Amino acid sequence: MAESTATVLKHAAIRGASDRRLPSSFRDSSGFLFVRDGILYRQVNRSYQQHYDLLQDSGLYKELVSRGLLIPHEEVLLDCNSQVSYKTLKPEVVPFVSYPYEWSFSQLQDTALATLQVQKLALRFGMSLKDASAYNIQFRSGRPVLIDTLSFERYAEGAPWVAYRQFCQHFLGPLALMSCVDARLGQLLRIHIDGVPIDLTSRLLSWRKYFSFSQFIHLHLHALAQRRFSAKARPTGFRRLSRSGFLGLIDNLETAVRKLRWQPQRTPWADYYCHNDYRAGAFQEKTRIVADWLDKIVPAVQSIWDFGANTGYFSRLASQRGIFTVSIDADPWCVEMNYQQCCRQGETQLLPLLLDLTNPSAAKGWQNQERMSLLDRGPADLAFALAIVHHLAISNNLPLRKIAEFFSRCCKRLVIEFVPKTDLQVQKMLDTREDIFGDYTQQAFEHEFGQVFSLRERASIVDSGRTLYLMEKVT
Repeated sequence: MAESTATVLKHAAIRGASDRRLPSSFRDSSGFLFVRDGILYRQVNRSYQQHYDLLQDSGLYKELVSRGLLIPHEEVLLDCNSQVSYKTLKPEVVPFVSYPYEWSFSQLQDTALATLQVQKLALRFGMSLKDASAYNIQFRSGRPVLIDTLSFERYAEGAPWVAYRQFCQHFLGPLALMSCVDARLGQLLRIHIDGVPIDLTSRLLSWRKYFSFSQFIHLHLHALAQRRFSAKARPTGFRRLSRSGFLGLIDNLETAVRKLRWQPQRTPWADYYCHNDYRAGAFQEKTRIVADWLDKIVPAVQSIWDFGANTGYFSRLASQRGIFTVSIDADPWCVEMNYQQCCRQGETQLLPLLLDLTNPSAAKGWQNQERMSLLDRGPADLAFALAIVHHLAISNNLPLRKIAEFFSRCCKRLVIEFVPKTDLQVQKMLDTREDIFGDYTQQAFEHEFGQVFSLRERASIVDSGRTLYLMEKVT
């Protein structure tokens, strides 16, 4: 896998140390990622020498990189164990590491199609993917890219696609569940880190949900075959395939993935910017204030996390200034709309992600180290928390002190909005419950956030009663 530089340093806990392997790459016998002097490297083991040489000599590496499908790297000379190490690579780092359970439907679909496209090209050059893990894909410049250079092996005529089951578990099954049942079932990937079991997918998908013969074969019959041959040594899917049969399998999977659609009911949050309670001019004033503050601090900011980003209006204020922005929301439809807009407009500095701040991604995998928590991937240079504090404090009963502590762990600077109880949105929230939030006041807000942040600027949003703050973390 690949990491952002700051993330690698924090997660590997190597500040001041040297040659620390990343916990996420210990499973691969072909090589591993490590950090030396704050720089990310990948070691290629001698056991992988023939496959790596074929990747380079066949032209496959050059072809994939030119198409933006594989992360580029440099070969570097580094003092390593020559008995084990064949090559040392310095891969390009991605700005932010994200995971499949944080992607929208279309994001997961695009990563699936990218994986199949890589496999098609690999076969043309005499190679094949030995795994099809969704964790081998990241988003770079708005597009999915394979980050595991050691995923390829020499193709042998008649050999099956060993990554077939993994592709179904990581991509086709979750996409079918999201499309045919409920988009929230994509969160099963948070539980099943090795992909959603095919038999589980089959049980959750009723027969009438299958509108594609390809899905029926790859999921339902696949599950039946697994149950039938579970006691045998040879796993299902490992039958011999001619080259043309192999290509036919990939084409069939591609058709199955492309046919999947998600047409959810629109949520109230998806139309928030069109139907919010700002009076005339208040929203424009809020936009002006945030834009002005961004222009003042742009030189010191390289990354922004926009919490409660909705469909990404304020995220784009940042990304259009060349700042890489992670646009975070808990509503699947908002994240989907945000990503589709990114694709339509060719946006390269914005990454929409599906995350619930009240239950953000936790550290997962072996010893809780293979996949990072959200906080492990920070801090960001700046965070937006616009029109979100009242939801956390009132809808989720979170004390202002806890909210302030959370944001202090996420970012170095903060643009945050306080919405008073007199606001119509807060009044709606309190209509259906007892007001037990006596400490939800602007004075208490400023006091609690003042414990961990220093105030830089404050601005009232005209005709709204709301206030914006620009803060900097106390060091």
